[in-house]
Amino acid sequence: MSENKTKPTGASVASYIASRADAQQRADCRALMALLKKVTRASPRMWGPSIVGYGSFQYTYDSGRSGESPLAAFAIRGRELVVYVSVEGRAQKALLAKLGKHKKGKVCLYFKQLADLDRSVLEKLVVGSIAETRQRYP
Repeated sequence: MSENKTKPTGASVASYIASRADAQQRADCRALMALLKKVTRASPRMWGPSIVGYGSFQYTYDSGRSGESPLAAFAIRGRELVVYVSVEGRAQKALLAKLGKHKKGKVCLYFKQLADLDRSVLEKLVVGSIAETRQRYP
């Protein structure tokens, strides 16, 4: 089985943000960092070259593949920011409908700026995502 590419590194979170973010994204990253630190009670660290992660959990898929992943994370993807969340349950999906202007991938919320989102809903989504993850991978 191949090794996971996204794993914790010793790279600087500040350097990553400074090298990728414009002024608005830097401000939004600071706000995201405060929110994720508050929710996870963990310090940020780089996962691979482009994900800022908080906390971690061990997983094993039905296929047998296993690894470690951050409990909560975000990244800068060009002109958009991405927050990685699990939105499986009914309550999570209901919150997603109230979040604001975003696009959704499998575990990604893409948005242009935090001002487009309801921050209290975003915080609830992150809290719910962590709860879902801990339930799935105790």
